[in-house]
Formats: sequence, structure tokens, C-alpha cells
Amino acid sequence: MKDLLLITPPFTQLNTPYPGTAYLKGFLNTKGISSFQMDLGMDVIQAIFSKKGLEELFLFAEQNKTIRSENAGRIFALKEVYILSIDAVILFLQGKNATLARKICADNFLPKAARFEQLDDLDYAFGNMGMQDRAKHLATLYLEDLSDFIIECVDANFGFSRYAESLGKSANSFDALYEKLSIPLTYIDLISIKLLAYQMKTIQPKMVGLSIPFPGNLYSAFRCGQFIKDHYPQVKIVMGGGFPNTELRSVSDPRVFDFVDFICLDDGEKPIEILLKLIEKDQWLFDLNTKLKRTFFRSGETVLYKNDSNEPDYKQHELGTPDYSDLNLDKYISVIEIANPMHSLWSDGRWNKLTMAHGCYWGKCTFCDISLDYIKIYEPLTAGILVDRMEQLIKETGESGFHFVDEAAPPSLMRALALEIIKRKLSLTWWTNIRFEKSFSLDLCLLLAASGCIAVSGGLEVASDRLLKLIDKGVTVEQVAMVTRNFTEAGIMVHAYLMYGYPTQTIQETIDSLEMVRQLFEEGVLRSGFWHQFALTAHSPIGLAPEEFQIISQQNKITFANNDIAFTDPTGVDHSQFSFGLKKSLFNFMHGIGFDFPLQEWFEFKIPRPTIGPDYIASCLEKENHKAPKDTAKVVWIGSAPIVTEKVIRKKKKSFPRVLLTFHTPTAIVDLTLTKDHADWLLHTLEEMKASSRPLSYIAFKSSFEEACGNFDKFFNLAMKEELNACGLLIL
Repeated sequence: MKDLLLITPPFTQLNTPYPGTAYLKGFLNTKGISSFQMDLGMDVIQAIFSKKGLEELFLFAEQNKTIRSENAGRIFALKEVYILSIDAVILFLQGKNATLARKICADNFLPKAARFEQLDDLDYAFGNMGMQDRAKHLATLYLEDLSDFIIECVDANFGFSRYAESLGKSANSFDALYEKLSIPLTYIDLISIKLLAYQMKTIQPKMVGLSIPFPGNLYSAFRCGQFIKDHYPQVKIVMGGGFPNTELRSVSDPRVFDFVDFICLDDGEKPIEILLKLIEKDQWLFDLNTKLKRTFFRSGETVLYKNDSNEPDYKQHELGTPDYSDLNLDKYISVIEIANPMHSLWSDGRWNKLTMAHGCYWGKCTFCDISLDYIKIYEPLTAGILVDRMEQLIKETGESGFHFVDEAAPPSLMRALALEIIKRKLSLTWWTNIRFEKSFSLDLCLLLAASGCIAVSGGLEVASDRLLKLIDKGVTVEQVAMVTRNFTEAGIMVHAYLMYGYPTQTIQETIDSLEMVRQLFEEGVLRSGFWHQFALTAHSPIGLAPEEFQIISQQNKITFANNDIAFTDPTGVDHSQFSFGLKKSLFNFMHGIGFDFPLQEWFEFKIPRPTIGPDYIASCLEKENHKAPKDTAKVVWIGSAPIVTEKVIRKKKKSFPRVLLTFHTPTAIVDLTLTKDHADWLLHTLEEMKASSRPLSYIAFKSSFEEACGNFDKFFNLAMKEELNACGLLIL
């Protein structure tokens, strides 16, 4: 028996667990509260995509006579090939059957249906893929063919990373979801409930926690609650996670609580701890004076919200290390949907998820839900605690890859984290989300890369300085270009989130934004991106005060979910018409082609010519910043000790003793010939910096030289700075 069963309902990701339950389990461990977690979505995927699962799937489709399209007919005709190959393919995608790659890449192993038709047109995009990655991509197409078959012939709501998502997206009323929950279980539901029933019988929890990160988990969560209510009425059910935190802050329909007992908002640790204490005392909400933390519940036919507990929330350093036990990490599968190294980070490989800081240190973007606690309350961890947790997770999971899931990782903390990783001599890999702010100098990017940072993603959004200012993004396009160049030169991949349709955005601004993006890709400072159409959300500054942004919102009556709001933009522009052209052009740019096409090529309707000069980004990138560092800047040495050779230079019959310092970097050999006093000072200073593992201030670095050798500026000129920078001397 456990105190709590934590469930992530179908479906989120195939390659790695969504971290909500792992974060909560890690906290519960610090309180001695027993728990068990399950990724029900992955359990369902494992059940379906197996030999037995496909046999039952094809039989269901045959008996129900649902096979109608030519594509579904082909897949069914090849059912024996699918059944024979599925277990081997899943093992390969789990990283357990690497030699199968050769067989997958052969033409006669995988059955091929409609998803493979794109290969002939896209061979240019996959030419540089290694055999393992190409095999993963082909195996992904194979699974997507089966997914198409399931959607057409078995369950129209199926999706690898969502289930019945449309029922949860901006469902202002509970009616459609309630109606769906009133009909018999679907094929996918039956598999889910069978797996849930086993765990309920095995774990015998006192309470069940349903973690709902996305709309695509909501329907299945209510199905889980429905089953538990019917068969385990004494077990209390609490719902939390990203979806309730964002969308269920105004819930008032009492029918919702036919399926769950409580909905907790924002950070869940304290609210759940309070509820668990009530379980121990058998003191449920008979008494409305019971004090709760950010919790909805039903009393009679009325939905009540209580946030009257005076117990404070826990600080980030008190929450413990996320605990991924119970999740059987070796069952997750890595897929490659498109041949893009940045996109593959989301779907290929298993990442330990951590957060550097709660909330967002910027917290001003007008399109973002900055009024909500998960963004509004900013609380960073220390680098020491972060790396302690990283080491603990490496030990527990055997994985040394980390995805920091921050809203925007703070540059100062990223710097401290990198220094701590290097100090502890750890070999690991990490990536995160950032703001493209000027703090990311080339030297800082080089430091991050040396610590294992391989990629960053950040919001370029509208790629228009007028709109960036309106959004209060705090960056300019020129600044973004220079920062992305710094990351790229340091060997760190860059992904940009792109937006179109922001209120008052004109057609000309949309085309100019596309031209900016084209140039960024052409210059090689972006590796990937994603366009999405602006959505007005209820908890953003623009959603809270739409009139200030010259739009008219069209809000429905809210009894259930409240997030996306329909609105009218006075420009009258139909922004959706640009969707296909923007995404098609971006796909080509990501694969290094189409830069010389006129932008009109991507659209089937007339568009204006860009007003941005064709070399705007190139001119931004040519600008150099040679300003002297601030006295408070930190000087860091991350290189290796040089080989020292004494030599004599003869000029005009005079001899000049010199010291040759040969620095070996992973990619080059750098020779510096210095006078003996300069060489002695440099060797001593580098050794001192390495031994103490502490950065020097720039003023201390400069003063040290001047005390020993004299004129610092003459010695540390631009050429010397660049040489030492190449060897591993960074100024941050």
C-alpha cells in the first residue's frame, strides 16, 4: 500500500517521461510519504505497439469493418509483416537492438504505406544522416503509418503525444467532454483502464494524483477518475499540472467533480501535503472551516475554492531531487520525425528534466501568462544544488543528458552552472530555453559549450523591432542576430520560436519578418525554428487588458476551461492564410535550400516585396564589439596547461631569450612566443586560476600583470586576447 499513486494519463512524449510526477515524487521522498508513479501513456503505447497488441488491433478493425481507405487497406494487407516486425523495431527505438539499423535501411524489411511517400521528395534532407539516425527516421514513419491506421480504423482520437485533444482545448463548457465521458469506453480507453486497474489493485493507494500537463491528457484523466470513482470510491482523487494551472482557474461546473475530488493550482507540493494529512486524520471536507491551499472542491452542488491555509509554500531548494523510479526508463522510445538535429532533441534520446529557476526572470512579455505564479514568482536555485541534483540523477538513471525546462534560463545562473560543472570535472550534455539577450557574449557561449551545453531555444517571435517593442520582449532583431552568432560560433545549436498574427501586425511586417528569418538561416546562425500563430490567452497582459492593444476580445461564459480567447484585430488581416507558406519556407531553410527563391515563391497569393535590405543580417553580424571589459568582469581559464619551450631569437647579431608556449586545444594547436617575464606571469596566473577554480575579476587580472610586468594594454591587445581566447581564456 502507498500513500499516493501519481499518474500521467495518455499521451505526452515517447522518448522521455514528462517530469511532473517525478518532481512531486522527489518532494514526497523528503517528507517520508510513500508514492508510486506511472506514465500510463507509455504503458498504453507499449501494449498497442507489440506483437499481441497489433494482432488484437487488426482483428478489431476487421470485425468492425472500418477499413475503407486505400492506405488502410494496404496496411491491413501487410498486417503479418507489421506483426512480425513490431517487437524488433520497438527494441531498436529503445536502443537495445542497434544492429537492426542495417536491416531497417534495406528496402525490404519495413512495410511502407503513405508516410513513406514523402521520402522520394525529401532525400536531399536526409543525405547527411548516419545509418542509425536514418533507421530511426524510417522506423518513425513506420509507426506513423500504424498511427494513421489506428486513427482511421480503431480510434479517431489517437495521437502519439495527445489523446482527444480537441475536447480539452479552450473548452469553456464541460458539456462536450461530459457527453464523451457518458458513452462506452473506446478501444484506447479499454487498454488504459485495464492497465490502471492492475496498478490500483497492486498499489492500493490512499489517494491518486492525476498530472495533466496538456489538453491532450485531459480526457483520459477523467476516464481514469471515472474508473476509480466506480471501483474505489474511498480513494480520493486530486488533479493538478500545467493544464489546470492555466485553464481551470475559473471552473464552476459541479459535474467536473463527479470524476475528481480536488483540483489544485500552481505548485502542488504544499496543497497535496495538506490533503494527505487530512487523509491520515480521516478529516475530509465535512467542515468548511478546514484550511486548504489553492484547492477547488465541490460542496453539495457548488464548486468552492479555498486558499486559506497559512502554511507557506516550499522553497525550491527544499523540494528534493526529481525521482524517476517506477517509470522503467528503458521502455521509452526515441523517434526522429524530421531530419533536423535541433528538433530531434525533443523526440530522440532520454533527458533528465530539471529547472534552474522557478518562474521567469524577465516576466514582461505581453503575450505570456505572466500573471500566473509559475511565471510570476521567480526563484533561482544555486549552481551547487543544481549540480548536486544532476550528479544524483546520473547515478540513479544512468543518463547524463539534461533538459532544463525553464521559462527562460537566467544567464548569470547558466554561467555559474557551467563553472560548477567544469570545476567538478563532469562529462555531461545539457540544453535549455533562453532569452536572446546581450549577456550571451561569445566568451560566455564558449564557457557554456565547454560545460556540455549543446543547444538553446529562444523566442525571436515576430522578428520585427516595432512588434518586439510592443511585446516588451526586451530584444531587437540585431541583438538576436549577434547572440545567435555567438552561440553558433561556440558550437551550440540555436532554435527560434517564431510568431505571426500578433495584434496590429500588418501583412508587410509578416513578410519582413520572414525575410529576417530567411537571412538568419542563410547566415547559418539559426539551425531550426517553428512558426505558430498568435493566440490570445486569458492570463497574459494582452488578455487581461485587450483594449490597450487595440483588439476586441470575444469571451464566452466560463464554467470549465479558460485560456485561449477569440478576438478581432482592427487591421482585418487574415493571418491564418500565411501559415502554410511560412512553414513551407522554414522547412526548406532548415535544410539549407531555397534562400535564393523570391518570398513570393512560398505563397499562392500575392504578397508585397520585403522592405528589409537583402544584407541586413549580414551587416548586423559584421559589427564587432571591441569595448574593454568591465572591471567587474570575470576572467576564467578552461584550457590545458601549455608545453613550455625556451628559445632564443637573434636579430641584428643580438640574442633575445623567449619562451614558446604551445597550447593544445581539442581542435587546434596554438603557439605563443613571449618574453620570459610575460610567460612567467601568464603561467603563474593560469595555474593559480586552475588551482583555485575561482574566476579572477578583470581588474585583478589586469593589476596582477601591471605589478609584475608593466603596461597591460600593450600586452593584452586585441591579437593577444584572441590568441588566449582560442586557448581557453574567457572574459565573462
